[in-house]
Amino acid sequence: MSVVVAVAAALVVTWVPALLWGRRHRRRGDLGGPERRATFETLHTASRAAPAFRAGLTEQGAQKAARHLRALLGCEALAITDGERLLAWDGEHDHHAVDGPRHAEVTRGNGRTQVHDVECDRLDCPIRRVVVVPLATDDRVVGTLAAYGEDVPAGLIRAAEEVAQWVDAQLELAELDHSRTLLMEAEMRALRAQISPHFVYNSLTTIASFVRSDPERARELLLEFAGFTRYSFRRHGDFTTLAEELRSIDQYLLLQRARFGEELRVTLRIAPEVLPVAVPFLCLQPLVENAVRHGLQDRSEPGSITIIAEDAGADCVISVEDDGIGMDPEDVRRLLSGERPEPSADDAAGIGLANVDARLRQVYGDEYGLAVETGPGAGTKATVRVPKYRPGVTAS
Repeated sequence: MSVVVAVAAALVVTWVPALLWGRRHRRRGDLGGPERRATFETLHTASRAAPAFRAGLTEQGAQKAARHLRALLGCEALAITDGERLLAWDGEHDHHAVDGPRHAEVTRGNGRTQVHDVECDRLDCPIRRVVVVPLATDDRVVGTLAAYGEDVPAGLIRAAEEVAQWVDAQLELAELDHSRTLLMEAEMRALRAQISPHFVYNSLTTIASFVRSDPERARELLLEFAGFTRYSFRRHGDFTTLAEELRSIDQYLLLQRARFGEELRVTLRIAPEVLPVAVPFLCLQPLVENAVRHGLQDRSEPGSITIIAEDAGADCVISVEDDGIGMDPEDVRRLLSGERPEPSADDAAGIGLANVDARLRQVYGDEYGLAVETGPGAGTKATVRVPKYRPGVTAS
């Protein structure tokens, strides 16, 4: 099997398992025969090029990936364009780089592979032909990849097309990552909109009630309100520390206790060792707000809320429990599965729960989704489990 054929075969299949296999055997000093060696080298080179495209088709990413893609194809030079301008050139014969966008014009227009002759009057330059293949996402041409050489045999054309399809997959993953980021930002804006209106009104009304009778208390509550809103509406960072999240919740509960007085009883049990753990921003606030609403609704006696954060080995477990009216478990299941719309701020049933559950699963995986134990008249307990450490998750 030639290296070019190995490129075409290897990039069609899922290459991660094979790459892991190759690494294990490389450590043992045994990569098998020539075919296995060629496959391993192809996959290893592809794995080095992949991260460069995770931000999309950018000039910086294209320049990082170009040399690895040229190594995959074994061509004299390689060019990457965004369809209109040259993003990267790799190869010694860079006097042809200026022609890269011109060679890409036809492929950019019709989305098809094209082979062109390359004029060159330098006797020491081996480049005489180029194959240009489209780079596309969602059936839309976003750029081109061009392989230059003395000739363009059928094997190089096929290999260039396979490499281009692999790059397309990386670009689609980049778009998916971007879409997820936009979705998370939209969900965060929606969550803030759900929390803020009724809470702001009630808090300011409570503070106003103390202005004449207890000005110092009104001043303290106003400072707590300012701190809470500053934290809730900050515009940077998807993650915060558990300590910061709990500090904001404490400010929220101070304002609620000023409003409800002895009707609201709060118990906190926090293990100090989990305070530095990074958690998704505003992942606990909706749980505490639901506990306050459920714990006090339709009750003649005080309502109780218990917040516990525990060290659970590799994980941190946080629970928020109330002894209030509870919810129908089927309603909660439908809410978390997306079968039921997220309720409004005026609805007592599960404000922000689906939002929190979706963000936890997106960041940590399905095994870290929100767990809710509840029943009519039985109170509600919402539990969040997060790993103490996860690559890429850092508080800001």
